Amino acid sequence: MAAIHNKVTLASTPVLLALTWQLRNEPLAVCTCVSVLAGLATWCLVPAAVSTFKRVGLSGKDMSKPAHPVLAESMGVVAATVYLIATFLFIPVQFRSWWAAQDPQSPHNPRVFPFDRLGEYLSALLSLQSMVFLGFADDVFDLRWRFKLLLPTIASIPILIVYYVGYGVTHVVVPVLLRPLLGTHIVDLGTLYYVYIGLMAVFCTNAINILAGINGVEVGQSIVIALSIIAKDIANVNSGNAES
Repeated sequence: MAAIHNKVTLASTPVLLALTWQLRNEPLAVCTCVSVLAGLATWCLVPAAVSTFKRVGLSGKDMSKPAHPVLAESMGVVAATVYLIATFLFIPVQFRSWWAAQDPQSPHNPRVFPFDRLGEYLSALLSLQSMVFLGFADDVFDLRWRFKLLLPTIASIPILIVYYVGYGVTHVVVPVLLRPLLGTHIVDLGTLYYVYIGLMAVFCTNAINILAGINGVEVGQSIVIALSIIAKDIANVNSGNAES
């Protein structure tokens, strides 16, 4: 199986790299190619890392199978590392139009570099890295639940600060069924909105972590989340609300 992974990856990588270069002026196309490359890299690296993880003691018995085979644990850190690398590589792509300018920071340039947008991107990456660290630390040290509740809340602070400075919108749209009861279609939560976002960070990380006790179930949740994000992005692109 590992040989098949390597052959498919070796055959696909040059084509994807050439396609990425050909479409380098189209951020969406480049993002798609980089995502496929990241998927192929994960497909190859996960089987290759199994023996290494077992050798250092990151393994456990599969209690869902009669024979209780020993499987490598903490393999999610491999996929997470590849994902972070892919997002790092995408940073210069989405700002390519500013790099191409003769003097991007000139006051006469109508398109000054968007530091606020870069700050949003980097704050999200910082929170993601914190979650990856938490997941790996939980596998190695078997953290208590109080830490699993506290650390995601702290990790959401960079995103909350950037959102507060850049947007500060704290109202939510009321579901259609509840509008007759509340008498409005928008409710301003104020400070509770930031509490809600912090709690969402706790929920999203621990919801998958809890389901990980049953083989493969958490993957289904991840697929649902990924498809929801894709559908939302496609809707934004089609409606013309996508960021330039």
